[in-house]
Amino acid sequence: MWPANKKVRVMVVDDSILARTMITQGLSKNPRIEVVGTGFNAQDAMAKVGQLRPDVITSDIEMPGMSGLDFLKQLLPKYPLPVILVSSLNLRVFDALSAGAVDFVRKPEPGKNDAFIAALTQKVLAAAGAKVRRSPAALTQTGGPGGIAPAAPLGAKPGLDRVIIGLGASTGGTEATLEVLKRLPADIPGMLIVQHMPVGFTQMYAERLNRLCQMEVREAKHGDEVRRGLALLAPADYQMRIVRSGTRYTVACALGAEKVSGHRPSVDALFMSMAEQVRCKMIGIIMTGMGRDGADGLLQMRKAGAYTIGQDKESSVVYGMPMVAYNIGAVQIQASCENIASVLLRQLNQM
Repeated sequence: MWPANKKVRVMVVDDSILARTMITQGLSKNPRIEVVGTGFNAQDAMAKVGQLRPDVITSDIEMPGMSGLDFLKQLLPKYPLPVILVSSLNLRVFDALSAGAVDFVRKPEPGKNDAFIAALTQKVLAAAGAKVRRSPAALTQTGGPGGIAPAAPLGAKPGLDRVIIGLGASTGGTEATLEVLKRLPADIPGMLIVQHMPVGFTQMYAERLNRLCQMEVREAKHGDEVRRGLALLAPADYQMRIVRSGTRYTVACALGAEKVSGHRPSVDALFMSMAEQVRCKMIGIIMTGMGRDGADGLLQMRKAGAYTIGQDKESSVVYGMPMVAYNIGAVQIQASCENIASVLLRQLNQM
């Protein structure tokens, strides 16, 4: 936890002087943030970072010369600092997250600078003191992601057709969720996932997970049925809840619905709907993230009979959401993001 009386020192890296000025002026309005310097490209930033000693860096992805991704690869081995990406709608943001960036914001549309600065400010404060976790191995096309052997199928167990899994994550969660899903078999019980993410990126993230994992993963649409072998990711700016109709379960996705616990999509919105609607067996998983979204919902799930798992402190980029959930008694067992899958599979094999 970052000390309340200590300002977060930020370095802003962007090849656009307009963007650097807008970000610098916007972040400087927050009394807890001090912008200590800027870089007009990655090379300039590398030359200055040792002298400026920032706590957090914001960096564009697309820059002339050295890209933001290559910047990360040079920066983090020498200076393992939290980096917030400032990105257009670009698939490379996920490669940068895999390389060690802790979070990202989408570049603002015209006239929406205030909302952009508010989001970036929140993420900078969340990133201060975050653990920088770099992917231990490159994602490969053969042998599973990172060389992990494909998980053995769970097999024809009718009981597993009546199990629903909910998973929620925020800061650091894109890679942590991948660490879980890539260790699960193709015939996993139906999964519902909430990851806090800007508009436009959830579809690309779902496609990335679908490409790297054995089960089918896609962005949820209103009315999608929850079924074995399918993981549905809540679309950005929608609230996703589960709906029961007899023995059939579908998802309701409401565009622009009221925020829950400060978020849309919200982990609490999903988990609370599961606690209220699901009449079969269920499992809840809460992972790395700032704040407490999902903690209250996971507690309601546990009270309704769910088996609940929380990511541990050591493997969390930001030990906020899983910490609150653990402290209020919502979590039955804690595990690292690399071990959550084995805990989940062990539980499923007992059902």
